[in-house]
Amino acid sequence: MGIADMVRTRIIALCRERDITVNRMCELAAVPQSTVNNFLNRKTHNLGIITLKKLTDGLGLSITEFFDTEAFRALDQEIH
Repeated sequence: MGIADMVRTRIIALCRERDITVNRMCELAAVPQSTVNNFLNRKTHNLGIITLKKLTDGLGLSITEFFDTEAFRALDQEIH
């Protein structure tokens, strides 16, 4: 699983944990739902760090907390 898929999985998991829809998360973060849906549906491959930061702010997380999971810690470096 690549990093984009891991980010997708993490976003969906956080919405489920908080019992909110992706639409609600987008409202909380002031991010267009189409931007997030395009990423989640693999129409775009890069969410962008600024958008991700807005999403984490809307969820009440720091960007560090978003990536602080075993899956991200175990991620291999993609450029060697």
